[in-house]
Amino acid sequence: MKILWDFDGTLFDTYPIYTNLLKQVLPRSVEEKDIFRQLKISESTALAAFQVNQEQAHRYHQLVLSCSSDAFKPFPFVEQVLASADQNVIMTHKSRASLMQILKHHGLDKYFSAYVTRDDGFPRKPDPASYIYLDEHCGFDLAVGDRTLDIIPAKKLGKKTCLFQNDAPGADFYLDRYDQFFKRVKL
Repeated sequence: MKILWDFDGTLFDTYPIYTNLLKQVLPRSVEEKDIFRQLKISESTALAAFQVNQEQAHRYHQLVLSCSSDAFKPFPFVEQVLASADQNVIMTHKSRASLMQILKHHGLDKYFSAYVTRDDGFPRKPDPASYIYLDEHCGFDLAVGDRTLDIIPAKKLGKKTCLFQNDAPGADFYLDRYDQFFKRVKL
């Protein structure tokens, strides 16, 4: 099985960190659950919802960049899924440098054969251009993501999809934890 992965919220539990950092730059008190919910839609949605200005957005991005790789933790059991796949690729809006630093720190870089990052200049998801590129160069059977916008491009290509910790309609498979993968995902 060849798997295309999203990074944030799918391979690594990053949203609690992003939530805390965004809370630090907001001028007014906002519930963490509200920040988390907006970030899970998209960063741009969260920044707009909380009326984050350019200076605050810059400060937020600087805080994210200053986080150590150790702050970001892979989800439990995800390494077993990565190790079982014939091939893994990543499509993320993170920078390549940041992505590689985190993957190498956790010893997970060895599981990936290709990456598309924001540095590659593809349009943002759910535009399918990056998925088309990865499919043409590596091929993939399944796309795993935590948000609907992660699976829309794969659906357009006729691929199977899996939503992680998200029960929104439209996916072929749903997981709350990666130790469920081998029982629930059948290709």
